Amino acid sequence: MKKTIFLLLISLFAAQVKAQYVPADKGSTLSFKIGNFGFDVSGSFTGFKGSINFDPQNIASSSFDVTIDASTVNTDNNLRDEHLRGASYFDVKNYPTIRFVSAKITSSGNSFTAYGKLTIKGKSKDISIPFTATPGTDEYSFKGSFKINRKDFGVGGTSTISNELEVSLNVMAKKQTAI
Repeated sequence: MKKTIFLLLISLFAAQVKAQYVPADKGSTLSFKIGNFGFDVSGSFTGFKGSINFDPQNIASSSFDVTIDASTVNTDNNLRDEHLRGASYFDVKNYPTIRFVSAKITSSGNSFTAYGKLTIKGKSKDISIPFTATPGTDEYSFKGSFKINRKDFGVGGTSTISNELEVSLNVMAKKQTAI
């Protein structure tokens, strides 16, 4: 009887423990490239937060809910960065984060695609992000890239920059255990 109760308690405990990964700001990058007057301007963001539930053996239960700090925009030009933080671009005073929440994740071999909503400046759009996932010791490295139209999110108004920009992700996620 004691053995049965012990096994029941262990199985209940194991069912409640869920492997979750947390994006690590150190080692993670979100970079972008956009055309401006025929030249490419590159930049990046930091300030990763959120949760990543990822199990390549049970992809249907996997999910992403990740934010970045919009005020960390960095193009290696302080004047431009301050302008990008302003109301006509990222409006970081009113919209301090950029967020992606997945609705589903699919797999094809060693490649995956996350489908979900990207929210910038309070505007949400459905996007898909093809990515790879490389396991490490108690961590995953997620790499992918996608393109978006800045006007879909009200970023930049009628400025001289291109409408389409390319975003590249390299997210290091550390394993957490939640009960």
